[in-house]
Amino acid sequence: MKKRLTLAALAIVAAFTAPAAMAEGSAADGIAQYRAMLAEGNPSELWELAGEDIWKEKRGPKQASLEQCDLGKGPGVVKGASAALPRYFKDTGRVQDLESRLMSCMETLQGIAPENFVKGKWGKGEMEKMEQIVAYVVGQSRDMKVNVDMSAPQMKKMYALGKEAFFYRAGPMDFACATCHGQDDKRIRLQDLPNLTKHEGAAAGWGSWPAYRVSNGQFWTMQHRLNDCYRQQRFPEPIYGSDVTIALSVYMAKTANGGTVMTPGIKR
Repeated sequence: MKKRLTLAALAIVAAFTAPAAMAEGSAADGIAQYRAMLAEGNPSELWELAGEDIWKEKRGPKQASLEQCDLGKGPGVVKGASAALPRYFKDTGRVQDLESRLMSCMETLQGIAPENFVKGKWGKGEMEKMEQIVAYVVGQSRDMKVNVDMSAPQMKKMYALGKEAFFYRAGPMDFACATCHGQDDKRIRLQDLPNLTKHEGAAAGWGSWPAYRVSNGQFWTMQHRLNDCYRQQRFPEPIYGSDVTIALSVYMAKTANGGTVMTPGIKR
């Protein structure tokens, strides 16, 4: 409880001091200072701690933990696992990102049905537990290099699909992901938008999600972030664990290869 109050206090202090910081420099500099003030007390730590407990907890109809879940480094190995995801898994015959792989592990090891997530709501029930586990796992790759193996033919196909989806324009506003993230020096409100078609921008974008969002006090996974991008484009939101979100993740991760993992990040 004491730690929770300390983190909340840091968030309040930063929220009031950020405008002053912006006045002394550019808007981008001000936001960077705002994030830096929160970084040491990133509330994502609370999700990480909860996620570690859930990873080890015996749950579901089979009353098993996730400690035998293979995220690509061997059963139970979480160190460095998310830095190498998405990847092709022979046992499922699919390219999977962290969240879809965790869904497979929960179903196989614990008997927790995918419907809990496909029909779930962000921050509620099993979905909340998924978010906490994600925070724990990505934290185990912090400061490592993004190292996604693109050698499998299935990965190449997903990359091509992700690139197509990234540039696909449609909907009532004729938007694509590239509308906001396909050029340098673009901004929405005071927020600089990374150019995800280039290594530097992809490393900054892919490398800092999942993240805690100060504006709504929630921890967002990468699939949550992508769904919100579709919502802002006025597209129907993808089904949780769908190939389109995984394909977009492959596209970003491959472009970010060699960048530094900064997750869990902290966002406005």
